[in-house]
This record gives sequence, structure tokens and C-alpha cells, in this order.
Amino acid sequence: MKIAKRILLVLAVIVLGLQFVRPEKNISAQPPGKDDFLVRHPAPAKVKTALEVGCYDCHSNTTRYPWYAEFQPLGWWLADHVKEGKGALNLSVFGTLSPKSQGKKLNEMIDTIETRQMPLKSYTYTHRDAIFTEEQIKDIVAYLEEVRDKVAPDGE
Repeated sequence: MKIAKRILLVLAVIVLGLQFVRPEKNISAQPPGKDDFLVRHPAPAKVKTALEVGCYDCHSNTTRYPWYAEFQPLGWWLADHVKEGKGALNLSVFGTLSPKSQGKKLNEMIDTIETRQMPLKSYTYTHRDAIFTEEQIKDIVAYLEEVRDKVAPDGE
């Protein structure tokens, strides 16, 4: 019994110690700039809200962190997801991409939203408002196609 108590004590100390090693948070002090996707391409209110709720947390320079992000190792896991998301697509700097790259990214966005690959299931589990309805998907896709046709009319 004493050995079990010691093991529990060591584990408790480790878990407590982990709370002091925190990842950097993805929170920009600056308002969205001219290169932000929604600044360059204003969306209808319903589409804007859906994109902000379903995409911007992982694909921009500003993440809305849930309460459990304060607990490690969950904070590290979230930081890794955001880093991966921004590596694939950062909507805060979308306007810095060439028209051809913007067209490709928009095609990828359309495909991943239509096939419900995004938002990730692990995200929508705790962000129920990011589960898109069929109507929302239709509206988002129509908007993204319109933007794509404007920035990359050759379909690239």
C-alpha cells in the first residue's frame, strides 16, 4: 500500500509540475489586417460568423481558447493543432499569397468543407456551434467559389 501512495504522490507532483510548462498562445494583439481573408473578401454575416467559428481558431493568428486549454498536456495538444492548422492555411495572411496560391487554397477549403473533413471532429466535439448545417455548407461553398472566381479566374 505504501508503494501505491508513493507512486500516486510522484504522479501528482509530475502533473502539477507540468502546469508550469505552458505553450505560447496564438493570440494576436493586433486587429485583423488588410491581408486577413475576411477583411479582403467581406462575407455575408451568416457566412462570416460560420467561418470565424469554424475556421479561424485553428487557421488564423487569433485563437479563442476553451477553459481546458489551461491544463497541460491538453494545452500542448491544442497548440500543436493550431500550429498544424496555420501551417496548412493562415487566413490572417491570406492576402499575401499569389492569386494562383489563393485559388488553390480556396479549392482546398471548398473540398474539405463539402466533404466535412473540416472542421475536425475533435474540434466540433467541444465547439458545437462549429458543426455546419447543409444550408451553411451551401452558403459557405457558394461564397468561397465566388471569391475563388474573383481572385483566380483561371480556376487555378
